[in-house]
Amino acid sequence: MKKLTMDELNRLSVEEYKSTNKTPLILILDNVRSLNNVGSAFRTGDAFRIQKIYLCGITGTPPHREIQKTALGATESVDWEHVPDTVELVKRLKAEGVKTIALEQTSNSMMLNKFQASSEETYALVFGNEVFGVAEGVISEVDHVIEIPQLGTKHSFNISVSIGIVLWDFGGKMNIY
Repeated sequence: MKKLTMDELNRLSVEEYKSTNKTPLILILDNVRSLNNVGSAFRTGDAFRIQKIYLCGITGTPPHREIQKTALGATESVDWEHVPDTVELVKRLKAEGVKTIALEQTSNSMMLNKFQASSEETYALVFGNEVFGVAEGVISEVDHVIEIPQLGTKHSFNISVSIGIVLWDFGGKMNIY
């Protein structure tokens, strides 16, 4: 066994990435304050070939050195847009037939492992502020609220870890691998 070289990985160029069919997944970052988390969302989104990232409210936007540090160029491959109001975006996406899901701990949230994602749907996944989570107004508008099961003493994951877990889970359930 040997480690693969960059050439052996057969990675897409930015141009090839932009022209390929995307996984029917959208990320919505709701007032995410850490530029490193924003960059990580781009890099993870690129890895799962998502459709788009919406950067909402105070969430930082490219180009920015701190975003680039973790994105490693993914801001060039993944489509993105800044939208001032997350609630209005969620309403618009729902009207377009996109299933909207907030990742949050609520009284009626469903555990991620119990949620059945379909390859026939497009999902917009909302991830919230590192301290306050997804805004209440957004939670009241989404179709579903899911949470990642946790067994330890902490009550949350870092947003970049959460994005990786959720995209991996949805990708498997949607048979994209």
